[in-house]
Amino acid sequence: MQPITLDHAALRRLSARFKGLLIAPGDAAYDEARKVWNGIIDRHPALIARPLDVDDVIAAVNFARENDLLLAVRGGGHNVAGHGTNDGGLVIDLSLMKAITVDPAGHTARAEGGVTWGELDKETQVYGLATPGGVFSQTGIAGLTLGGGYGWLRNKYGLAADNLIAADVVTADGRLIRASATENHDLLWGLRGGGGNFGVVTAFEYRLHPVGPEVMFVFVMHDTPTAADMERAVRFYRDFSATAPDEVSTILALGQVPPDEHFPEALYRKPMTLFGGLYAGPIEDGKKILQPLLDFGAPLLDFSGVMPYVEAQQAFDADYPDGLRYYWKSLNLNRLDDNAITRLVEHARRQPSPFSTTDLWHVGGAVGPVSPDESAFYGRQAAFLLNPEANWIDPADDDRNIHWVRQFILEMEPFSDGSRYLNFAGFQEEGSEMMRKAFGPQHARLRALKQKYDPANLFRLNQNIQPG
Repeated sequence: MQPITLDHAALRRLSARFKGLLIAPGDAAYDEARKVWNGIIDRHPALIARPLDVDDVIAAVNFARENDLLLAVRGGGHNVAGHGTNDGGLVIDLSLMKAITVDPAGHTARAEGGVTWGELDKETQVYGLATPGGVFSQTGIAGLTLGGGYGWLRNKYGLAADNLIAADVVTADGRLIRASATENHDLLWGLRGGGGNFGVVTAFEYRLHPVGPEVMFVFVMHDTPTAADMERAVRFYRDFSATAPDEVSTILALGQVPPDEHFPEALYRKPMTLFGGLYAGPIEDGKKILQPLLDFGAPLLDFSGVMPYVEAQQAFDADYPDGLRYYWKSLNLNRLDDNAITRLVEHARRQPSPFSTTDLWHVGGAVGPVSPDESAFYGRQAAFLLNPEANWIDPADDDRNIHWVRQFILEMEPFSDGSRYLNFAGFQEEGSEMMRKAFGPQHARLRALKQKYDPANLFRLNQNIQPG
């Protein structure tokens, strides 16, 4: 690629007041610093800025704007589309901003933008508290929260975004402002599901809930060798979800036992259905209510039991190593009737890679009854979230895996209103049309908010909303 050059005088001025790290091409740390989690993403920014504090973030945002640089903001770096990096621009990498403060009496926590869910859970669980996060502990709190945030506590306590009570934000014009119930409430509304469109969130404040420290958790792989077996499993999951109490949040995954060191070699590539579920309540109640997920069929592997909440949060960590190639998309399903299940299983069984899965997330409980005036997130009307995720190793298999996911979503659209969960949005190749469907009736208000806070679209490497 062409050598990357920046204005040397401007770079000297930035260096003179920047307390964190500035990493440029040619520096010893550059190749490692430019990497992101998804191995299919290989980009070369002109400069990577790792701020130590808010003043550093302001300086970096001003530098990008004044020098007309493409700007990426990286929290945990686990965005599938690779929005945490770019070619030839500036990356603001928040990985050095890790401060966490927990107020156990007030049931709140404050965490800086470089914190991951595993780090936040560790601190809040000291007091037997948690806020709804994801299902992968190494994910950054920033991207997941701003995109909505499905996790193991969703049906009891809502999405991560629903529990965001305040945020500190550096806007495109270099101002630090606070978004809360009493200050810039329109911005808080937009941060609750509207993505990284409005600025760099340097600190998040969350509502906490009593969780754990131990929970009843189910993580069982059932033997489902035929399409009929898988269809029966999905129908069972649908019916179980219809009557499960709000304390239960679950995931179903169709796939194969992956051929890696975490599983017995004798089971490699065997078709399986995984039931994952957490009970956010008394353990004895959880054992009884989740037991049907264990009794369904013949378990190939069963990792279920009473365990620390932080351990349950790590259940999927080994499945998503750094550097694997990833392409995930999603679709909100309005219904999961038998016709939808037959089609879903048909496509699931065509997965090209044994590391891939077809995931279903039940959407219910506390996710639904949130007013559109409280949150920009759209998707609460769904019965289930469908998420085919292609995970593979060899670059020669890129086209086959990406095609599998895209065709899958296309074939399932008759069972959807076309909306989707933007944290699983592939490379967002559908552009503005996908954004309109993803945000539904919230889209017009989000465009107006974008116009107010970022009219030049400086923050465009995200689930981007065009200024209105």
